[in-house]
Amino acid sequence: MSSTFGIRLSGLIALLALASPLALAQTDSTSLKPMQEITLQDGSEVIGAIVAEDEATMTIITLSNIQMVIPREQIKGMRPATGQVVRGRYYPPDPNATRLLLAPTARAIRAGGGYFAVSELFFPMFAVGIADVVSLAAGMSLFPGASQQIFYFAPKVTPVHYKNLDLAVGLLHIGIPGAEPIGILYTLGTYGKPEAAVTLGLGWGYAQGDLNSATILMIGGELRLSPHIKLITENWFPPGSDVRFFSGGVRFFGQRLAADFSFIRPVVQDWEGFPFIPWIGFAYKFGN
Repeated sequence: MSSTFGIRLSGLIALLALASPLALAQTDSTSLKPMQEITLQDGSEVIGAIVAEDEATMTIITLSNIQMVIPREQIKGMRPATGQVVRGRYYPPDPNATRLLLAPTARAIRAGGGYFAVSELFFPMFAVGIADVVSLAAGMSLFPGASQQIFYFAPKVTPVHYKNLDLAVGLLHIGIPGAEPIGILYTLGTYGKPEAAVTLGLGWGYAQGDLNSATILMIGGELRLSPHIKLITENWFPPGSDVRFFSGGVRFFGQRLAADFSFIRPVVQDWEGFPFIPWIGFAYKFGN
């Protein structure tokens, strides 16, 4: 069973690698004139290109080629659209593009922005970006009825952002009450854009102050299917062990909120019971 799953995983990673340049070329070649996200006083949003304006009104053309004349007094705010136009449809940015399922990508959180995320209902996390390079994340478990909780801290630095390549180093530090802290030092590389990309990570676990010399390998990928749906995969290969962790799922997202629904398949001898572990995660993006 594990060999079959491995073959499928290899095929998916290869598909992601091939799809990345195709998706990027498609997006770049079909982008239209600069679009604006206009928020009206009633809270609704309009996306379109400005074609004329004066002191009293603003005229825009929407993606449906509808001309709208908006009184300036009805405009609450306006900013450049951060998404892209593909075949006449607006693709908003993935609000959780700096993460796969559990693991991060090498992308940095933009300065002035951040997110609040919850994984498996009991593991919330708060993250912010500094100078488009440093990402700081922290959280604690929320186990009902537990007298003590687990704390975790996850800084990440992305010193390299060149075209479609991001390189990062980071740390996941976990504090366990009544025990020595454990964690992972890691380095990451992400190639592609949020529409289609592959992430490769290498990590070194530590416990009781000792760093493990063996390398943990992580291979992940993402492939956008529509303006609001993306496939996600994340797979772990611990050192010196026959255990492997494969996962695959779907991310649904809008302008600010993202929801991940996936299944994790541990490949281990004598595994009994349901073959998959459900994974649920939510993230809300704020700021830039």
